[in-house]
Amino acid sequence: MVLDIGLIAVAYLLGSIPSAVWIGRRFYGVDVRQHGSKNAGATNTLRVLGLRAALPVFAIDMLKGLAAVMLSHLAGYPAGSDAMFNLKVALVAAAVIGHILPVFAGFKGGKGVATLAGAVLGVYPLAVLLCLVVFAVVFGLTRYVSLGSMSAGVAFPVFVIGVFGERSLALIVFSVVIALLLLFTHRKNIRRLLSHTESKTYLFKRKG
Repeated sequence: MVLDIGLIAVAYLLGSIPSAVWIGRRFYGVDVRQHGSKNAGATNTLRVLGLRAALPVFAIDMLKGLAAVMLSHLAGYPAGSDAMFNLKVALVAAAVIGHILPVFAGFKGGKGVATLAGAVLGVYPLAVLLCLVVFAVVFGLTRYVSLGSMSAGVAFPVFVIGVFGERSLALIVFSVVIALLLLFTHRKNIRRLLSHTESKTYLFKRKG
């Protein structure tokens, strides 16, 4: 139990690494939280600073989520056991909370989508990879990162249950909670999408 608590604390600290804030300040002299959507994430970094800054932010945010969940292997629980799964869920939550409320950046972070994707990748990798495909397709067609993120989140339990035939109640509940969490954190985006005021995002600057 003590080891589990320690691992959860480390997962929170990993999630708290404010890549968007540190990269923006160090290399561009800009705090992305003062511009655009004011979120410390890859999407706002892309809008404010461009693709060159956004790519490492996205990579770091995903990797810190994955690294947080990989800490579960240090606990010594048997693979596939309930104890291992429960610890992984706790580590996912800690990493995402760390990104949203980072201790290293005044508890003002981002929405945690990339960190969540990286963390869940450590729990159910095949379903997450399919979700990334869903995100890419929806974003490519609409240019709405928020819509792509929500679509990927909703697709997660669909893949877990419908494609992979998962029957574990704990995993099914986990997948549904992930979908609901993404919808909740994007509630403002949903309102903007419905009112046609949501900003589109382009990987490269458009000429003209």
